Amino acid sequence: MKENMKDENVIDVRKIIAKIWHKRKLFAKVLPVVFLVSCIYIVFIPRYYVCSVMLAPETENPVSGGMLSSLASSFGVNLSSGMSTDAISPLLYPDLMASTDFVVSLFPVKITTEDGELSTDYYTYIYQHQKQSIWSVPFNWIRGQLKAFSELFADEEKTSGEGGKIDAFRLSEEQKKVVDFIKGNVQCSIDKKTNVISIVVQDQDPLVCASMADTVSARLQEFITRYRTNKARIDMEYYENLSRKAKLDYEDALARYGAYSDANLNIVRKETELKQTVLENEMQLKYNTYSALNTQLQAAKAKVQERTPAFTTLQCATVPLKPDGPKRMLFVLGMMLLTIFVLSLYAIRDYLLKD
Repeated sequence: MKENMKDENVIDVRKIIAKIWHKRKLFAKVLPVVFLVSCIYIVFIPRYYVCSVMLAPETENPVSGGMLSSLASSFGVNLSSGMSTDAISPLLYPDLMASTDFVVSLFPVKITTEDGELSTDYYTYIYQHQKQSIWSVPFNWIRGQLKAFSELFADEEKTSGEGGKIDAFRLSEEQKKVVDFIKGNVQCSIDKKTNVISIVVQDQDPLVCASMADTVSARLQEFITRYRTNKARIDMEYYENLSRKAKLDYEDALARYGAYSDANLNIVRKETELKQTVLENEMQLKYNTYSALNTQLQAAKAKVQERTPAFTTLQCATVPLKPDGPKRMLFVLGMMLLTIFVLSLYAIRDYLLKD
C-alpha cells in the first residue's frame, strides 16, 4: 500500500519529456511566430536614455550618537536623522521632489534636443514632442475623438501650458498628465547609511536627459539652501533695513550739525554753544546707533554664510552615449522563454490534471 502511494507521488520526468517531444511540431510552429511578433513589437517602442547625479549633502547633527550611532548605521539605521535640527532631513528629499510644486517649477525650464532642431520649454517638450509607439496610435486617436466629443458639451475654459503662469493649486487635465509623466521620469532616492542623494532622470533625448538631471540637482540644492538659510536671511534683511534707516538719520544729523557750526562759526554765545553741543550729541548718538546696527548686519551676513549648506557632487550629469532601454534582446528572449513554458504546460496538461 505504501509503495503504491510512493509511486503515485513520483514525477516521471521521462514521461513529461516524451509528451513535450510529442508536441514538437507545435513548438516549431509557434516559436517562430512569437519571435517575429516580438521583434516587430519591440522595434517600434521608442528608446530612452538615463542620466544620474549623486550628491552628498551637508547635514546638521548637533548631538552625536557615538558608538551607538556607528553600530546602528552598520545595520542600515541612521540615528542621526532624528537628532538633526532640520525639519526637512535628507530622508524627505524624495518626497519633496515628488511634490506637485517642485514638478511644476520645472515646466519653464528651457531645453534643446541633441539634434538642435527643437528648443522650447520642458512642458511643451513633454506634452507635444514625445515619441509615441505605433501601437498606441489607434488608442490615442480614439481617446482624442472621445475627448473632442466631450468638450462640445463642456463649458470649462481650457488652459494651456505655454505662456502665462501655471497655478499648481488648480491644474488642467493636460497639466496633470504632464506632472504625472515627469514624476515617473524623475526619481530621487537616498542611501540611509551615507545620506547620498541619487537623482535619476529618464528621457527620449540624451541631451535633454542630462540637462534636466543637472537642472533638477540645482533646483534641489537651491530649495534646501533657501530653507536652511531662511531665518538667517530674514534677520539679515531686517538689520539691512534698520542699518539703512540709521545711516540716513546719521547723515541728516551730521548735515544739520555741520550747517549750524558753519553758520555760527565766529559767534561766541552760550546759547549757540549749547545748541551746537546738543546737535553734536545727537549726531554722535545717531552714529553709535548706525555703528551698532551695522555690526549686527555683518553678523547676520556671516550667519547666512554659516547656515548655507555645502553639497558635494559625487557624480555629475553627463550626456549618455547609449540608450538604456528598452532591452530588445532581453524582451525577445523573455517572450520566447514564456512561450516555451506555456507550451510545455499545454503539452503535459493531461499528465498534470490526471487523478
